[in-house]
Amino acid sequence: MRKVIYALILPLVVVCGFVFANCEIKNETSKKTASKLLTAAEAKAERKKWEASPDGIQYKKWETSPEGKKVLASAAKIRSHISYSANMEAIITSLSLPPGSRLGFGVMAGINDDYYILSFGLEKSNEFQQLRSLKANGKITIRSNFVSYAPKYDYPIVSVDYVEQDGKIIYKRAPRKDGC
Repeated sequence: MRKVIYALILPLVVVCGFVFANCEIKNETSKKTASKLLTAAEAKAERKKWEASPDGIQYKKWETSPEGKKVLASAAKIRSHISYSANMEAIITSLSLPPGSRLGFGVMAGINDDYYILSFGLEKSNEFQQLRSLKANGKITIRSNFVSYAPKYDYPIVSVDYVEQDGKIIYKRAPRKDGC
């Protein structure tokens, strides 16, 4: 009887040992990846390296071009609203994005006499159903916490978190599921 009990307990102990060892290995790898953050000097060196690459040179040329300066100035105009996630009044100018864009679902809008791409994210099932009811020249109120730009686009890209029309919320970005 004792031999049977020992025969059952021994594999259990071995399996538990493997499970705990695997947990420790996962914790060690996550600590290693977390410690891979670059110092300021390393980040500066990487940035210099990128600026010397063909993509970096092309970006610098775009940044100093009239089109690039216009896009950067437009982004700077709404930066204070973005940083405080304040309400911005927008007028829908087009229900489609520029040709060749790969931003997912979005519209073109005018804010403070400048034009912007309002990006809502990749299209999912019914997430943007109410946004599809927007009409050209319609007024909406938006909130965002991020504006970006790219040489490919002639307008700054505003990632919209909240849309309201006539006092009614028609879109609110769902919080991320991974907690970050």
